Amino acid sequence: MVQISQRPFSAGLQLPGVHPVLQRVYSARGIAEASQLELNLQGLLPFSLLKGITAAVELLLPVVTQQKRLLVVGDFDVDGASSTALAIRALRLLGARHLDYLVPNRFDFGYGLSPELVQVALPMKPDLIMTVDNGIASHEGIQVAQAAGVPVLVTDHHLAGATLPEAAAIVNPNQPGCEFPSKAACGCTVVFYLMLALRARLAELGQLPQPAPNMAQLLDLVALATVADVVPLDYNNRILVEQGLRRIRAGHASAGILALLQVAGREPSRIIAADFGFAIGPRLNAAGRLDDMSLGIECLLSDDAGRASQLAQTLDEMNRDRREIEQGMQAEALQYLSRFEADDNLPTGLCLFQPDWHQGVIGILASRIKEKVHRPVIALAADEQGMLKGSARSIPGLHMRDALDEVDKRAPHLMKKFGGHAMAAGLTLHAEGLAEFSRLFDEVCRRHLSEAQLQQRIETDGELSPAEFSLELAQLLRWGGPWGQAFPEPLFSGDFRLVQQRIVGERHLKLVLQPKGSDLALDAIWFNIDPKVWPQPQAEWAHCVFQLDVNEFRGRQSVQLLVRNLVAQM
Repeated sequence: MVQISQRPFSAGLQLPGVHPVLQRVYSARGIAEASQLELNLQGLLPFSLLKGITAAVELLLPVVTQQKRLLVVGDFDVDGASSTALAIRALRLLGARHLDYLVPNRFDFGYGLSPELVQVALPMKPDLIMTVDNGIASHEGIQVAQAAGVPVLVTDHHLAGATLPEAAAIVNPNQPGCEFPSKAACGCTVVFYLMLALRARLAELGQLPQPAPNMAQLLDLVALATVADVVPLDYNNRILVEQGLRRIRAGHASAGILALLQVAGREPSRIIAADFGFAIGPRLNAAGRLDDMSLGIECLLSDDAGRASQLAQTLDEMNRDRREIEQGMQAEALQYLSRFEADDNLPTGLCLFQPDWHQGVIGILASRIKEKVHRPVIALAADEQGMLKGSARSIPGLHMRDALDEVDKRAPHLMKKFGGHAMAAGLTLHAEGLAEFSRLFDEVCRRHLSEAQLQQRIETDGELSPAEFSLELAQLLRWGGPWGQAFPEPLFSGDFRLVQQRIVGERHLKLVLQPKGSDLALDAIWFNIDPKVWPQPQAEWAHCVFQLDVNEFRGRQSVQLLVRNLVAQM
């Protein structure tokens, strides 16, 4: 059962010239004054607050001033791909010429700078290895590289373990002792800040190329990574995302991002933050999930529109394949869950495994199942060495990395390695220990989560009056973001008469809704519904949770409700 409540807000917030509904929305997200809505570059935190950034700049200087060879070691998700592309683009702008990158294939090497990946890297003869969006847990790989005479510069944003790796320098806002206030920075943001610091140092030395490069031209990559990595949109992150969006809308995006928007059917001049998460992100991630993220990085690095378009088309086809694989895996997972008579009988912490599941798609599967059952989920797949690779997703109330750490302390023989965040993590598990691991994980989850926390909650921004179902307000809400993690898109709720309801496209519910006490007829759509539950021809009224959206069809704009939850009232 879903519990619906209204977000608390301050009725005393006064923002001149801002629509009353939008004021209510902003207040519920912690906005207390108008200056918090001024998302200009001048408001960004200074790079000097990042621990280790001075040492990192000194390591990078010879790459520019002496043309030393740099190898960027990335990661196989959108943040990793964007970080890799940004590092290479920025260093080229600053004058570096001997740049290369390496991304571990998840099926051969797994995550991070492993000793095995270092053996692939060394024949490339780098003078310096720089990790992006990884490295904070790569103790062994860093030791191997540095023993071979190649220093390692770590740039990362993931949580550090009990000890830090012995790298030549570390830049990570989440390392102990770092005073950078935005702990929510993604990996690409960390790289962006490092490049700002390097540019400033080159200017001090009088060695900045002329005309001086403007690092703001890279903000489309930072915005993409920030949204796709689902990090909280604190003030610093909202500036970065908004500035990236403005560049794309103005036509100043990289060829790869423009090509990905095109294959996704998105108009660059109307892009919003959600398009990063639902249009570009999945297509880039498909490369890392099914094959090799190098394809996605090449798309982001391309300056040739034709080449970028070809790569984007390939990524789009991969994403279609990924969806088919995922749907099959999801059906199997739901079949397994159907064995439980009711939600009350479900384990608190779920571990799901099938021998033929695709290793690259388990992260998405874990997210989908978590959304359906609202409890922590770990989806696992077998690798070629007979180990189980797991992708974990959590709910509020359970810090996933800490939960895995608890399991590891109780049974250190089960996991080979693990790491991640509060809401998402990864692990490698000895196959014979699956049953014991599943039991311990469930016990840890039960200890930390109450029955109330296992009830799915939807927080809304209250009801709208009939006059507020307007195209004007829908437009204001669309452009009032950027919206995302910890700064969610506005959601509203209310009672509606069900005037029409029909299935379109197999799994979508098309509706005409009439707000209670009004004669308005509003188009609405609910995507990916359960066809066993809806439509309900006998239902006349329903309580609806929705977004007020702008629908565009043949050049005409109209109000449309995007349904997020619908409960029939008999």
